[in-house]
Amino acid sequence: MSALKFFIVDDSATIRVMLSNIIEEEGLGKVIGEAEDGSEVYADLLAAQNIDILLIDLLMPNRDGIETVREIAPFFKGKIIMISQVETKDMIGEAYSLGIEHYITKPINRLEVTNILKKVSEHLLLENSLTDIQKSLSYFANHTNKQETHTIKGNTRNPIIQSGKNILMELGIIGDSGNKDLLDLLIILSHLEKDGVRETPSLKDLYEKSIEKRLGQAATPQDVRKEIKASEQRIRRSIHQALEHIASLGLTDYSNPKFENYSSSFFDYSQVRMKMLELEGKITDNTNHSRINIKKFIQALYMEAKGHQ
Repeated sequence: MSALKFFIVDDSATIRVMLSNIIEEEGLGKVIGEAEDGSEVYADLLAAQNIDILLIDLLMPNRDGIETVREIAPFFKGKIIMISQVETKDMIGEAYSLGIEHYITKPINRLEVTNILKKVSEHLLLENSLTDIQKSLSYFANHTNKQETHTIKGNTRNPIIQSGKNILMELGIIGDSGNKDLLDLLIILSHLEKDGVRETPSLKDLYEKSIEKRLGQAATPQDVRKEIKASEQRIRRSIHQALEHIASLGLTDYSNPKFENYSSSFFDYSQVRMKMLELEGKITDNTNHSRINIKKFIQALYMEAKGHQ
């Protein structure tokens, strides 16, 4: 992947030089442009130069950082880092509400700047990688769906499977090892509903029904227990992956329809928000991992798949 491109806006030439030196000496990317006032910065200018990260001073003579960010934020696709010696809560709060990624305090501290720029760069690269993966998965799915219809036997004849696959792809887990387990659970729930069972069984019962059907009557109780545990672990990993994908969508575009729909229907929003903060580097440990509601996820997946048949 090519080096990240930076643009620096500060009325102090000394600050601009210091930041440029840190960026280039630490191998974080290339400084493509500079400006000494916010009035010289526009979204189309940044887009034309493919800027990834904008560093902008809060206080400047003609147009300050807040006003500039307010104007360009709706159109700028990169990350914004605010720089200032002013640390009032109101100003910092307003800056974050406009979508800045981090806040660097003056006087410039090389270690602080390096750490923040590395975090923001890693987050941006992760987002770009996820986007590339989604494009690849979409291409793969579009060119293989017809072949799968003719070559895969058994459960794929049930229309809920194709709907489930499409939703799993949108959740970013179509290629994960746990997707087969989740699709098997959709089949179980579909059969139960046809038999008149409206209430979702316990996870234990669902896992048992799925694994017993997969292994067949010849399987021993020990084999069933072992595969149930493995299946549960695969499903849990897949759900964590989906959570990270949905959180990354929210960071990229808070109004993304997939984010708005899936963040609340498949997860508790507080967990999505915690994952977003974790991806942003604002927290180092998301202790909510173990408390993800797996049953809620499976129920939401079934309802979404049923609704898209």
